[in-house]
Amino acid sequence: MNVRTLIGISLLTAACSTHRPPPALTQNRELGSFAEAAAWPNAEPLIAIIAAQEFIAARHERDGYEYFQRLAREQPHRPILVSLEGLLQARSAGEIPLLSRAAWVEDAIRKLDRGAQADAGAGRLLRGLVFADLPDRFGKAKQAVADLEASLDVRENFPGDLDRGIYRGLARAFRTLGDEGRSREMQRRAGIRSLDDGEVSSNFSVGSEEGFRFTNPKLVREAEGVYVAEGFDFGNIAFLVDATGVIAIDAGTTAETAAAAKQALRQLTDAPIRFVIMTHSHWDHVGGLAAIREPGTVVIARANSAAELKRMRSSPNTFSWFFGTRPPGLDIRIDRTVSSHESLRFGELDIQLIPVSGGETNDALFVHLPRQGLLFVGDAFMPYVGPPFLAEGSPDGYLEALAKVRALAPRKLIHGHPPLTRYFDMDAAPGLETALRDLHDRYLPDVLRSRPIADILHDNYLPASLRETPKAVLPYLLVRDHFLQRLHRQNAGYWQADGEGMDSLTRSEWAALLDEMGQRSEDPFVRVVEDLLARGDSPLGLKVAEMGLLRHPSSERLQRVRAKALSMLSERYSPVDPFRFIIYSQWANAPLRPIAGTGEAR
Repeated sequence: MNVRTLIGISLLTAACSTHRPPPALTQNRELGSFAEAAAWPNAEPLIAIIAAQEFIAARHERDGYEYFQRLAREQPHRPILVSLEGLLQARSAGEIPLLSRAAWVEDAIRKLDRGAQADAGAGRLLRGLVFADLPDRFGKAKQAVADLEASLDVRENFPGDLDRGIYRGLARAFRTLGDEGRSREMQRRAGIRSLDDGEVSSNFSVGSEEGFRFTNPKLVREAEGVYVAEGFDFGNIAFLVDATGVIAIDAGTTAETAAAAKQALRQLTDAPIRFVIMTHSHWDHVGGLAAIREPGTVVIARANSAAELKRMRSSPNTFSWFFGTRPPGLDIRIDRTVSSHESLRFGELDIQLIPVSGGETNDALFVHLPRQGLLFVGDAFMPYVGPPFLAEGSPDGYLEALAKVRALAPRKLIHGHPPLTRYFDMDAAPGLETALRDLHDRYLPDVLRSRPIADILHDNYLPASLRETPKAVLPYLLVRDHFLQRLHRQNAGYWQADGEGMDSLTRSEWAALLDEMGQRSEDPFVRVVEDLLARGDSPLGLKVAEMGLLRHPSSERLQRVRAKALSMLSERYSPVDPFRFIIYSQWANAPLRPIAGTGEAR
């Protein structure tokens, strides 16, 4: 949940036009989908929060305010709606004539108070974040501190790690109160260089050296003797601790980061690591094996893992901010292979090794602990249905893996990355399977007749079944476009029904055409990009800016509008698509430091 972008302007002093931005030229599927689903009476609060974020990322706060105002009136039983109405009302203050602006914000404050009174969790958090940004004249900084400190106390109840956003809000509130020392301390904990730095409230971090982390490093206890090391690098490592030894599930990305996770384990036990079980052979799950393996450790993987490891060794490292500068170790020796369902009994542990098709790789291996009710699924349900930049992944395998989960019926799914464990859970799995089967069956005929993928995605399809399975809505929306893109790649020809693909033109050729239309000047490129960004059309704005730079590479104005487009794209995708967030951060050379502390504000 990207709360920073929900509230981040100086509400009364912003130099904003009082006119609404013009409508976008291109479809915003994130905004359309989340807004449609948020209107369902049983929608999860997080769906409504993401919808609000997408209104703001699209620079259509006033539209978002009116949307949530209508929903709040129609569905008074959902307090999150009035909180978001107040938030977007405050956020759109710059569009209100100056003499009416203070009254507009006071009205928003009253709604935020109502939302906080009705919901001491999300409602109070949202109020605190908005109040932290209000000018001193409104006298709300002390209440912001109280709200945000209370939110720290219950942060484990929020649907995501939001320490960064809370600390940033506290830093701003303390600055308003004149307490510069505490403001600097909260800024340090937030991991930001200035109080205007960044748009991400979650505990994501990304940079050229360390790569991407979903959260801050921690060892999570899932059951007696079952721990998951999260945030030490891109992927998780699980440890099953028994009196006779330890079984590791996956090995992290690099030897250095895996060693740090192992050191956390050693605070609990000195027992030797007897087995390492690989859920699949991707970089971020096998690359740290050298640090996890000990003398006598047996490494277990699927019988077809060698082919997948070969693919990993030959794949380019185009987007280096995923894993950082330390290369994953891919010279792997497998000691025992699995080609069919097997049992592994070790001490008090009863472990079932279950080969599955999986959505990401063809060497997926489920690790089932029936006694604990836990099923380790690796990346079988990664939303991208295989890495987007590689020719692998299977929609059919994704559905087969969901069917296997349904048959095994574990108490809990543990994935290879923290957000998947949080959102792709057993409450979501049945509805997700139903919705994705509907999606598959609806669009496979279109794919087979080579209907253009852009037209298919433009349908923005939400199965009717999701209305009755609210927990499945977020996973479905995270997967949908990637599922369709992979289905299209695997089943359609390279000439599409509208002629796309028959004559391939390079970006340079398109740039030359646009430059001719603009009389070979950078000025039209800059004007068009600025207009597109004002409309919220950041993907199209980025494309036009980059085409302009192909023709006018020394243009500082085009560089500036390109940077603004990348910032808007990071804001748009940070809550829903970490891969895009990583790539846009790399292109913008915009690292995000880890948070520096998770202690109490007091």
